[in-house]
Amino acid sequence: MTQIVLPVLIAFAISAVLGPIVIPILRNLKLKQTERKEGVQSHLKKAGTPTMGGIIFLAAYTVTSIIYMGKFPLIRPILLLTLGFGLIGFLDDYLKVVLKSSDGLKPKQKLLLQIILTTVFAVYMVKFAGIPLTLRLPFTGGRFADIGWLAVPLLYIAVIGTVNGVNFTDGLDGLASSVTVIVAVFFTIAGVILKKQIEPSACAAVGALMGFLLFNAYPAKVFMGDTGSLALGGFVAGTAYVLQMPIYILIIGLIYLIEVVSVMLQVTYFKKTGGKRLFKMAPIHHHFELCGWSETRIVAVFTIVTALLCLVALLGL
Repeated sequence: MTQIVLPVLIAFAISAVLGPIVIPILRNLKLKQTERKEGVQSHLKKAGTPTMGGIIFLAAYTVTSIIYMGKFPLIRPILLLTLGFGLIGFLDDYLKVVLKSSDGLKPKQKLLLQIILTTVFAVYMVKFAGIPLTLRLPFTGGRFADIGWLAVPLLYIAVIGTVNGVNFTDGLDGLASSVTVIVAVFFTIAGVILKKQIEPSACAAVGALMGFLLFNAYPAKVFMGDTGSLALGGFVAGTAYVLQMPIYILIIGLIYLIEVVSVMLQVTYFKKTGGKRLFKMAPIHHHFELCGWSETRIVAVFTIVTALLCLVALLGL
């Protein structure tokens, strides 16, 4: 129980203590959220809320993971990907919020950094952690698929796609945090069932995010920014690959997938039809907002859907 309960409590305590310390600092440094005038009008009141708060749960997660990393070496590649994407997000936030660069990192720059980091993760995972790229298949009684060299491009698509899916999900108070807490609980249970010894990492994410939700739930006192959302994507993708179950992301991370696909469909439809929109606004959580759903309702529904999908995925183990 010490590798399950204690990491949750430690990470939660660190996150809960850091919140009242870090939020005033972010506010004093004027690291504040800006809202687009063409966006959801109810969000304009959020302008000025401190952002880059992802460093709160990222610090809690990192410290807790390091405590357990000696006895649980498979935590290392997960921590590598989580911190790496958190750093990319921090750089993007810094350029946008501090240096007032409206776009932050250019898309090509961000993609290049993500490719480099994913390459480092893949090499470390296979060469040093000894984790093959074979894929655990859902609902097959624990069978694996070896797809040869196709596993390499799949890894890049899965990792970068998941990271950006989580990034798009971070658009409402507590949405990305709540959904990812459920996903982290699933990873904890899966780690126990599969005896992969990654439970302290998953539990650290659970505790850190629950502590962060004290300040990020509606009405949010702080936003995670790309610092947090990219780090969460790295955690989800990294854990899935260490458990050799990236295919399961399609189930447990369906909300992430729907969010990013809604953006792709919206952009494609807009270009093909000369300005028409498939959704009222993308990502899709904004569509539901403009349909009259409250933020809290959207967060609750998306979280419940994720919980049910995680139960389905557990059956698939």
